[in-house]
Amino acid sequence: MINFILRNIWQRIILLVFISIISHAVVHLAPGEPALVDPSNPRMKAEDVQRIRAAYHLDEPIHIQYIYWVRDLFTGELKSFKDNQPVMEKIWGKFLNSLPLFIVSMMIIWFLAFPVGIEAAINRDSKFDRTSTFISYALISFPGYFLAYLLIIFMVKTFNIPVIGMRTFGLEEAPLLLRSMDRVWHLTIPALMSAIAGVAVLSRYVRSQMLEVIHQDYMRTARAKGLPEDQVIYHHGLRNALLPFITMFGLMIPGLIGGSVIFETIFAWPGMGRLGFEAILARDFPVILTLNFFAAVLVLLGTLISDVLYAVADPRIKF
Repeated sequence: MINFILRNIWQRIILLVFISIISHAVVHLAPGEPALVDPSNPRMKAEDVQRIRAAYHLDEPIHIQYIYWVRDLFTGELKSFKDNQPVMEKIWGKFLNSLPLFIVSMMIIWFLAFPVGIEAAINRDSKFDRTSTFISYALISFPGYFLAYLLIIFMVKTFNIPVIGMRTFGLEEAPLLLRSMDRVWHLTIPALMSAIAGVAVLSRYVRSQMLEVIHQDYMRTARAKGLPEDQVIYHHGLRNALLPFITMFGLMIPGLIGGSVIFETIFAWPGMGRLGFEAILARDFPVILTLNFFAAVLVLLGTLISDVLYAVADPRIKF
């Protein structure tokens, strides 16, 4: 197992290097320059433009810029073009804001998708199965941002309840319980909208996998031994149906990270997604590149965890 983990870590380090190189090339080959060195600014003289370009190494070849970026990234000296603040400090603060949103979204996806999918498989072609299938395909078809805007309009106009931001302004002096409930409310709504598509997709996969295992010979043997139906379904059936979803765990992370750009912007949530959106608008290359690198690390870490869990769940993988 140790050799398996070390080999996977080494492969992901090599992959991470290639991802950083490709991301750096794509960002720098895009048209336009950072707003700070925009020569169309009437207050910016030609010599000021050249001085700022030299300070940020923008006058160097692209491969030299990559070396400077890697050096500054790992020495903590990387600064934002937009406000000259340390990039890692900005990202770390936004990451701490996005982390609860990500955790709650994952919990909603996994705790809703599995019961719905299992129940639909057990009661195949029932009213519950047909209803859940219809709702799942409807949620997959509707754009997430469209549903988010509808929810915001409904909450504000119908109940006059704010859902924008991390908290409601004006409650700074309110009792602790009220402020805590307000924070939970503002966290739950964007997390729920971020998880809707994941619940719809994963519940369909769970149903499909359970239908494949529910009539296998070992399931009939477990029932013949007199085991309770819940134990047959959840202990014998679900464990064998769970293997593909362990791999899906690592693949769901990039979807949530990419979706956070949309939902954090819509709900004005000060997280990594919104920071990335603002950095793109400002052509803040250091922030964009570091966010790409950070997201790649999270994705590769998620796939590594899924590979290890796969080997734990299925001992044949070790051999």
